[in-house]
Amino acid sequence: MNYPKASHYDKNLVKDLIMGPNPIKLEEELLRECKLPASSVVMDLGCGKGLTSVFLAKEYGFRVFAPDLWIKPTENQRFFERMGITREQIVPLYADANALPFAEAFFDGVVSVDSYNFFGRDPEWLDKRLLPFVKRGGWLYIAIPGMHKDCHDALPPELLLSWTPEQLDYIHDVAWWERILRQSRDAVLVSVREMESNDECWADWLACDNEYAIGDRKSMAAGAGKYLNFIEIVLRKK
Repeated sequence: MNYPKASHYDKNLVKDLIMGPNPIKLEEELLRECKLPASSVVMDLGCGKGLTSVFLAKEYGFRVFAPDLWIKPTENQRFFERMGITREQIVPLYADANALPFAEAFFDGVVSVDSYNFFGRDPEWLDKRLLPFVKRGGWLYIAIPGMHKDCHDALPPELLLSWTPEQLDYIHDVAWWERILRQSRDAVLVSVREMESNDECWADWLACDNEYAIGDRKSMAAGAGKYLNFIEIVLRKK
């Protein structure tokens, strides 16, 4: 997988801001066949420290609303200003994904990288908590960590070097997610598949010096990567 857009971003900047395997590389693959035109109003759900929001604004020309529960919007706003982003391009917000503060049918689309798996595992969540804010015909592009095949009944010891069974319950395989998402009454599941992006995104993350990246090195050095992937989900609101 080549990343002509993500490769232009300073490696040190990326290392300082990412909170898991490289999200802008995942985002670039996720949006290879994006149906949303430039100037679309897009929610970057679970934006973290804002790098994905900048990527959406700069590379795709979207107007972005960037909610996150863990990173303060003032902190993200300062980053956006350093990146030359105007307040018209990105609006940072503090918000819980279970209580999003938007008007109904406000968004042309939603993009979410490495966060949907934390709150979207309930089959009712999509229809109740997210789709009301998306216009009819709007697109949702989601990338999440996953497994090649669910193994929760007998977790490999390599995975348990870095993560607890409770943490691993946030990730599942394509078949599991397809079963969950096909229960939606208000969205069509356009596609769900394993992504090409994996090893390089993990390498970028493991090269970081923060405690979470360092903790993940134990499992990955032991070969846990052979069980893991990233999953792309594309939905369209009916």
